[in-house]
Amino acid sequence: MTVSFHKYGDIFFPGTGDVKDIGEKEGKYYAINVPLKDGIDDASFTRLFKTIISKVVETYLPGVIVLQCGADSLAGDRLGCFNLSIEGHSECVRFVKKFNLPLLVTGGGGYTKENVARCWTVETGVLLDTELPNEIPDNDYIKYFAPDYTLKIPNGNMENLNSKSYLGTIRFQVLECLRSIQHAPGVQMQEIPPDFYIPDIDEDEQNPDERVNQHAQDKQIQRDDEYYDGDNDNDHNMDDGL
Repeated sequence: MTVSFHKYGDIFFPGTGDVKDIGEKEGKYYAINVPLKDGIDDASFTRLFKTIISKVVETYLPGVIVLQCGADSLAGDRLGCFNLSIEGHSECVRFVKKFNLPLLVTGGGGYTKENVARCWTVETGVLLDTELPNEIPDNDYIKYFAPDYTLKIPNGNMENLNSKSYLGTIRFQVLECLRSIQHAPGVQMQEIPPDFYIPDIDEDEQNPDERVNQHAQDKQIQRDDEYYDGDNDNDHNMDDGL
């Protein structure tokens, strides 16, 4: 199963990535797309991310998770248009880590290189359960982190075009898709044997002194709703149009 949270529109993912793109044939319902509008913030994003990922794990029961941490969703990215801080971005990594499943974490997009480095440094610390100091120590590339020389970046101030109504609709559609692949209840099912396994009873060959078991009796009982040869022909045709 794949799950993608991304900006959706004519420039990004042209023709693909809509919430209705759910896979085809044997893969139907196994592609989850979460299309977002400009300006989504930490609170909105993390709330939606946790709800959907929790349901994915509950439904799909993955044996391993591959998490791509694209940094183009951070505020201030040259191409991205979201308001996420590094704290909000890394909270998603922290959340996935808590499932205690084998986890492979990779990089991804990101077009403001100093913020990509910041993000993946913080999230490496999250994966190692290590809290890093916010002040970046002196190094050969320190000039790229001017003027504040800090590790974490704040939220952006772009207008959030993702209304509660829009995010609620996306959440509902994704959860409906996941509901389509939920496993049946864990009840032990047994195959019903076909009719040719059930012995037919020939009344002419029966010994009247032998007790007929319950199953044989049931075979000889004619239900009230069964037809017999004397029924009107019109009765036999009542179901033809159904």
